[in-house]
Amino acid sequence: MAKRDYYEVLGVAKNATKDDVKKAYRRLAVQNHPDKNPGDKAAEERFKEATEAYEILADDQKRASYDQFGFAGVDSMGGAQNYSHAFHDFEDIFGGLGGFGSIFENLFGGGGSGQRRRGEAPRGANLRYDLELSFEDAVFGTSTEISYTHAESCTVCKGSGSESGGGRKVCPTCQGSGQVRRSSGFFSIASPCPGCGGDGYVIDKPCRNCGGSGLGKKKQKLKITIPPGMDDGKRLAVPGQGDAGTNGGKAGDLYVFIHVRPHEFFERDGYDLYCAVPISISRASLGGDITVPTIDGKKVKISVPAGTQHGKMLRLREEGVPGLNGGARRGDMYIKLMVQVPLKLSRKGKELLEELQKVEGDDSSPKPLRLSEIK
Repeated sequence: MAKRDYYEVLGVAKNATKDDVKKAYRRLAVQNHPDKNPGDKAAEERFKEATEAYEILADDQKRASYDQFGFAGVDSMGGAQNYSHAFHDFEDIFGGLGGFGSIFENLFGGGGSGQRRRGEAPRGANLRYDLELSFEDAVFGTSTEISYTHAESCTVCKGSGSESGGGRKVCPTCQGSGQVRRSSGFFSIASPCPGCGGDGYVIDKPCRNCGGSGLGKKKQKLKITIPPGMDDGKRLAVPGQGDAGTNGGKAGDLYVFIHVRPHEFFERDGYDLYCAVPISISRASLGGDITVPTIDGKKVKISVPAGTQHGKMLRLREEGVPGLNGGARRGDMYIKLMVQVPLKLSRKGKELLEELQKVEGDDSSPKPLRLSEIK
């Protein structure tokens, strides 16, 4: 089933304020909360859909990327997997109606509060890799090989963390509960067990090669594909290529952050490209065709109107940046015409300009232009 637009999901306009977005999500979250609708799969799906929409629209960076690129813009940022905004902004709702952590473990596979089930092996850490690209490679996409170091399963214990014949046993500190409690006045406060880190189990005979972690460092080469339309500051998520989890836990993800080197002639704004080209006074006055280069190396003829003023912009349709992951049409290319005044004149050129000055009349005492006349 195709995803619905996030603004449509929350029932708000595209120019809605953060407060509008928050109010809309609060209403939907209370209305469709699983504890208020036991066994209602439709309400559960609406709750998940609204939470994902809120996580994107409550984050300025994710919202800007979604507004510009649609779902493709936020998929490359990891989507709404952590639900950190919903957790921090609505603890009152989830705490009062059954607890945020347990709800999101059931609905989203443990992604809500960042907690894991007792006895479940810890997930590996996410890693960051900074990749520098040429301007052209970012515009048109490329494939490249990167090399980085990450944690992999220990070759001796195969990731189990224990010596051959050993295994896990109930943590003697917490007796398998994964928590320890301490009293503070009238209250009893629970915290993760320091002996097992909240697992409820410890390694009986830790592997001497990895110290019981089940991990070892290894250098890895990985080929990644950069889609056309990638921009500076964006990131790509490569699932499962981060650090391996301890004691056989799932691997984290690798996030590739893109840094684009500036181009000698072109600048970029979204999908559009901008460049400046010089033209002579005579070309600006009389008009005519000029040939300009595009980002993909073509030579395109474009017409300069007679009487062109310095700074005039001309447009070449669909000669800009391709849409990210094919999600939008290609942008346009804008050419700024820079009328060049010659620093040195030939004798003939000087005579012609002097003749033109006589024809045009005296301009030694110009009047200021009205603001409405300035283009």
